Amino acid sequence: MKKTLVASALAAVIFVPTASAIEVYKDDKNAVEIGGYVDARVINTQGATEVVNGASRINFGFTRQMTDGWKAFTKLEWGVNPFGNTDIVYNSDSTLESQSGDFLNNRLGYVGLAHDTYGSITIGKQWGAWYDVVYNTNYGFVWDGNASGTYTYNKADGAVNGTGRGDKTVQYRNAFGDFSFALQAQLKQDSFEVDEVPSASNPAFPADFMSAKVAGVNTSDAVTTVEYNYTYGGSATYNVTENLVVTAGFNLGEFEATTSAGKRLTETDSIYGLGASWGNWGGEGVYAAFNVNKQEFHDTDNLGRMMPEAWGLESLASYKFDNGIRTFVSYNILEAGDEYEAAYNGDVFKRQFAVAGVHYVWDTNTVLYLEGRKDFSDFTSTDKAQQAAMEISEDDGIAIGIRYTL
Repeated sequence: MKKTLVASALAAVIFVPTASAIEVYKDDKNAVEIGGYVDARVINTQGATEVVNGASRINFGFTRQMTDGWKAFTKLEWGVNPFGNTDIVYNSDSTLESQSGDFLNNRLGYVGLAHDTYGSITIGKQWGAWYDVVYNTNYGFVWDGNASGTYTYNKADGAVNGTGRGDKTVQYRNAFGDFSFALQAQLKQDSFEVDEVPSASNPAFPADFMSAKVAGVNTSDAVTTVEYNYTYGGSATYNVTENLVVTAGFNLGEFEATTSAGKRLTETDSIYGLGASWGNWGGEGVYAAFNVNKQEFHDTDNLGRMMPEAWGLESLASYKFDNGIRTFVSYNILEAGDEYEAAYNGDVFKRQFAVAGVHYVWDTNTVLYLEGRKDFSDFTSTDKAQQAAMEISEDDGIAIGIRYTL
């Protein structure tokens, strides 16, 4: 009985977030499945109405039974963009699509070994351990939370620091009854050069090199060499009851830069937090969740400037009726602290919005949906052009769409 509980819990954490898949082949040793979905939506926001891609994707999973209770497995997932690019940037996946004209883009790719008793180890591009802490509020289809510290560098996929779909990560996971955990190291040696961006208000390294890297600012011929190497993370999950789940975790990294004048600067990227959920998002009845985090040098504002410190909260509540109608509302806030205001001439960064939606779950794999966003953000700046640039991607909006899951 204990071994069955461990196996079930381990299967759940290895493939977070879970998604349905079709088994296309299975024998005594090997199994192959295909999964993903196509999501098309019409969205009105930022003064435009367009047909856009809703993070459509396709993935393949392979599992092989080995000796002594071990199994080997791998998963490959690509984002699919069947509807063309858009200038509207409103979440992490739309950011990727706006930067790439490719039909396919890499989302996940990892290989691993697992055992019911000894746990699992995986290597590759995969969901970070930090996502275990905060996934419980990331169920709205259209607007990502963007306050949980997952999709860092202003709505990217969290690959750089390993909190989202981390590049070059090694993870160990295991479960003991109702308790499971993950440990992660991101083993990489990234080095790149960016144009320095002088800042009279704050010539410190984070503002200089991050605004150049993320926002693509080019105001000088001087060059800064940036190194962003190893990161480390961990998470813990405890199923208190059948309905109540609590989570906690952290992620740490360090980046360095050498300016054209030879000055070497170092900062620590850190985030830690906790979360809790009640119920089952896919089941009938009540589902509620929240997570909260504290971070330093972990994310950027909408201009690509590093935030020395910030705190974030995401919350979600839903009710699914027995006729397939699911209603939900979410509230999210990410607010930079006093150090941010001091660094950027008193500018204020407070990303704050609410989302309400209705999903019609026609069957398990076909959902029609309507979602709307109301923005309450504060991006006050003495530079009005800068303030307008901060506000554009945080507009009110409404979207209607269909998600067809394989």
